[in-house]
Amino acid sequence: MAQSLSAVYIHLVFSTKDRFPFLSDLDMRQATFAYLSGTSKNLDCPTITVGGMPDHVHILARFGRTISQADWVKELKRVSNGWLKKQGPQFSKFEWQAGYAAFSVSQSNLSRVKNYINEQDTHHHKFAFQDELRTLLRRHQIDFDERYVWD
Repeated sequence: MAQSLSAVYIHLVFSTKDRFPFLSDLDMRQATFAYLSGTSKNLDCPTITVGGMPDHVHILARFGRTISQADWVKELKRVSNGWLKKQGPQFSKFEWQAGYAAFSVSQSNLSRVKNYINEQDTHHHKFAFQDELRTLLRRHQIDFDERYVWD
């Protein structure tokens, strides 16, 4: 095959450092999601949706063929961190957590995951971020050590 083709979808989740609610302002949260989406697109990983809460982000994207997962996440965080710090003094100490969780998503499940991300406000009336992430990790059979998940 002369052409390289790929359709790999990733559900990426990461939080602010120590889950501090830096993104409490809804307009700023939406602007941050839009910025993350644009950054991901520039990395050839177009997003399907970006959502989250004041202390964490969910990104559903079609993963690019020419970038590693680690480099994608590193660049998303680096670029958005710099942008957020320029948005006002309330962001002078902004940081993303060091780690992340990434889950594969099948084509047949895209709609369900997209809805899940877009319904974060409703979902988090019942569950805290830490409970949500534990559930996702267990559902995807990822072993984890609580001592190193939360920074």
